Amino acid sequence: QVQLVESGGDSVQAGGSLRLSCAASGYTYNIACMGWFRQAPGKEREGVATIYRGSGSTNYADSVKDRFTVSQDIAKNMMYLQMNSLKPEDTAMYYCAADPYPGGCRALSKHDFADWGQGTQVTVSS
Repeated sequence: QVQLVESGGDSVQAGGSLRLSCAASGYTYNIACMGWFRQAPGKEREGVATIYRGSGSTNYADSVKDRFTVSQDIAKNMMYLQMNSLKPEDTAMYYCAADPYPGGCRALSKHDFADWGQGTQVTVSS
């Protein structure tokens, strides 16, 4: 099992930036893909960005392309999400997730991810 802890959430104004971090521990050698997901009140949890642990290839939801960047530091077992040009509709709880198989990185589907963090809140005001 993999333990995940997110940090970096905050309240910002529209147009601002934030950098989220995710620290992984436990059976990290088992991870093939890591991802960021978000869930706004009353909405389904949706995929934001994923990164293949081996190649570093990334995948993004259309709504965040060209604004968000996912990266990783495997030596430190860390994953990051740089969020620029934030919009009020980006307001949500952001979750870090890990998948022992690569499929989750292609599909951006929450159903593929086995391990989850507790989340970090991002609030963007207009």
